[in-house]
Amino acid sequence: MVIPSPSPPETYPRRILLAVAGLTPQILTETLFALAIERDPPFIPTEIHLITTSEGAERARLSLLSDDPGWLARLRRDYDLPEIAFGLEQIEVLCDAAGAPLPDIRTPEDNLRMADLITARVRELTGDPDSALHVSIAGGRKTMGYYIGYALSLFGRPQDRLSHVLAAEPFESSWDFFYPTPYSRVVVTRDNRLVDTRDGRVTLAEIPFVRLRDGLPGRLQQGTGGFAEIIAAAQRAQQPPKLVIDLAGRRLSVAGETLALEPRMLAFYSLMARRRLEDQPPARWTTEGLAEQYLTEYGRIVGAHSGDMERAEAALAGGMPKEVFEQYKSRTNATLGLALGPTLAKPYQIQPTGKRPVTCFALQLDSGAIRYEKVEG
Repeated sequence: MVIPSPSPPETYPRRILLAVAGLTPQILTETLFALAIERDPPFIPTEIHLITTSEGAERARLSLLSDDPGWLARLRRDYDLPEIAFGLEQIEVLCDAAGAPLPDIRTPEDNLRMADLITARVRELTGDPDSALHVSIAGGRKTMGYYIGYALSLFGRPQDRLSHVLAAEPFESSWDFFYPTPYSRVVVTRDNRLVDTRDGRVTLAEIPFVRLRDGLPGRLQQGTGGFAEIIAAAQRAQQPPKLVIDLAGRRLSVAGETLALEPRMLAFYSLMARRRLEDQPPARWTTEGLAEQYLTEYGRIVGAHSGDMERAEAALAGGMPKEVFEQYKSRTNATLGLALGPTLAKPYQIQPTGKRPVTCFALQLDSGAIRYEKVEG
């Protein structure tokens, strides 16, 4: 299979149009027309997803999915577009705490549920590496547009896009206008004017957005946490680095995230942190006394007289082997990267310094950003 380019969205095998809408399902057909007919090169979705209220879902069903008028099928026929997956299963309705569909968004609780619903859907759709997501903010209440735009900023990738679509006057004020038709069709505007949909114009404006995905902890990228929690995590990512090492609890606190490490990895990481606090130079497996420093940290974690400690002392009696050093460094860095994401993890990872063949390694955090949960003896 050919791997798509990371940027042009039309190259991806799964192309998704996601929109929020209230009482104007036309934004779906108008956006689809702009993307598939007017865009060069065209972006033709393979599927469409809609997030809305129960009233919005009913309007979408009757206007877009019905046999008559069936505006989505008409658009495809009029412009010879391929099959696009869009049915009731792609329409997601906001529900209240009891699971009942909501006809509108009126309370702070409704808004929070909508924010969480939108966040979950954007996170899911951007989780597929074979997908390109195009998000429209044209429909629904202003808060819905804000939430879906912000969610894309949190999870968006290079191939994802954000846009707003507008129908030119006087078509904007006509319920009967769904897209510019390739033939004459006369409709009545809300101010009782007669206009021909063949003369209609829609304008799609792509909206630049800041992509924050790589700065989010891995657990939030992969499926847990609501809108408010993710915003808080994104805000923490903008703060100066802060590392807390809890040897007794066998965990780290990094950028507000708690991360458990197995004793061998934690001992190696603590070794690097201790060297940074004591202003010792970067190290490699040949560094004098490194195995002894590692064993001191390991003993603080598993107990100086434990069986684990005895086995570690025997294994490192001749010093620290290169393969052990490399394994501990790589696994610790990988664990941090998986938990925090590449951008957020980088300040906390063990970094190389110097040139080959004598490359050394160290934590490059400011020593003032490092502390231990309690003073170790």
